[in-house]
Amino acid sequence: MLEIKIQKPLKGSVGEMHLDVDLSIEEHAFVALAGPSGSGKTTLLRILAGLETAQGSIYVSRAVWQEARTVLPPQKREIGFVFQEYALFNNMSVEENLLYVSKDQKLADELLEMTHLSALKERLPTTLSGGQKQRVSLCRAMMKRPKLLLMDEPLSALDPVMRTKLQQDILNLHKTFGTTTVMVSHDPSEIYRLAERVIVLEQGKIVNDGTPKEVLLKTQGSQKFSLVGEILEIIQADVIYIAVISIGQQIVEVVLDSDEALLFQVGEQVQISTKAFSPSISKLS
Repeated sequence: MLEIKIQKPLKGSVGEMHLDVDLSIEEHAFVALAGPSGSGKTTLLRILAGLETAQGSIYVSRAVWQEARTVLPPQKREIGFVFQEYALFNNMSVEENLLYVSKDQKLADELLEMTHLSALKERLPTTLSGGQKQRVSLCRAMMKRPKLLLMDEPLSALDPVMRTKLQQDILNLHKTFGTTTVMVSHDPSEIYRLAERVIVLEQGKIVNDGTPKEVLLKTQGSQKFSLVGEILEIIQADVIYIAVISIGQQIVEVVLDSDEALLFQVGEQVQISTKAFSPSISKLS
């Protein structure tokens, strides 16, 4: 169990604000932090990592990371941190970047195999693509088998296809190593795919907390529209099917019959439109 009760004055996107967070996160959970830029998400991650100070307390599995007179330094916290900008050592090979954290060759080999990097282990980071660099960054974060994995928009600089591929790598690592994972993201489809809980911050305060469906899903009703979206999931519900679709910054549900459900697959781009005020989807022309 991760128990956080911290306060910190900040300068937010609209001026002075006060970060005030009181929450508990179950062990092994995957939690997404969402909300507007400047709402305190990255600061909260940095406080958990011990990279910034704050008032209050942090307990992880009953171990004290912070309280009144005790602040555990970052190197003594069992964390892995994945940054947006990779933060690799360019003068070291892929394998050397991992072994710099821990000399556990067996673990390094396992991580490289899981993320399809084994063939690139002798390469320098400057010769890698953005997706490959972020895979190395993920592997390096796991080299100490962290209890808590922190990720600050790790995939935001990547193209949509690469993002989808790395999302699966992140999920595999999370499940294989049994970490508690907290990720900052602005991408609703990414949050929907990865997280089991979404915490929304605004001006330093928690304003929403629930499952991705509870927090993100906004079903369109009578409004006429015609938009392009991506199918995230197709769910069978009794005799009907429901397609969960990402459209920009929103996620919607569209009801399908059994014949329509066979026409579409997860990850496909589709056209969403209305007919008699009922949403429907069709293949892109």
